Amino acid sequence: MGSPVRRLLRVRLRTILIVSGAAVAVLAVGAFALAGADGPAESARAAQSTPQAPDPLADRPDGDPRASRGKPRSPEPSPSKTPGKKPKPDATAAQVAKPAKKKQYKVVKSGSCQASYYSEGQMTASGQPFDPSELTAAHKTLPMGSKVRVTNKNNGRSVIVRINDRGPYAGGRCLDLSRAAMEKVGGTGSGIIPVRYEVLSRR
Repeated sequence: MGSPVRRLLRVRLRTILIVSGAAVAVLAVGAFALAGADGPAESARAAQSTPQAPDPLADRPDGDPRASRGKPRSPEPSPSKTPGKKPKPDATAAQVAKPAKKKQYKVVKSGSCQASYYSEGQMTASGQPFDPSELTAAHKTLPMGSKVRVTNKNNGRSVIVRINDRGPYAGGRCLDLSRAAMEKVGGTGSGIIPVRYEVLSRR
């Protein structure tokens, strides 16, 4: 058997080892507990701190043509069309597109004579007030309302007049034109011009 001193030292050493082992065990348990509690928080912080790739479509404005994969995109939605039915043309556009048809006449009588003009306001033989600005003329025998094409032989200019008066009564003249009609054929300077006349009828 050993001395009492050695036995005392062994008891104390054993006690120290037991206490140290218990402390180490407590520290280990606490470390595991802390590690389990901080794990999700650390994972969340790590996920937040990790830079994320930007969304390539997040900052694009609505209607970016690149979003259509290179295909052209119509600016406005096209109206629905019923198959087999053609759209009706605009009436106004059709009227503008069609050229105005010229009146067609046929010549029923023609001849040549001298023509003069008058511009004094008076009552015509048809009962209408004379208007020198209208394309009218006087003739001795043609029915009232007859249409006559008058051509100035000096320059080839023509005008169509409406007979609404009687005359002229001077020798050699067969037509007395209104001032406006004479201006159309360029005869106001001379006053009397040689003309070819054609009595017209609607076709």
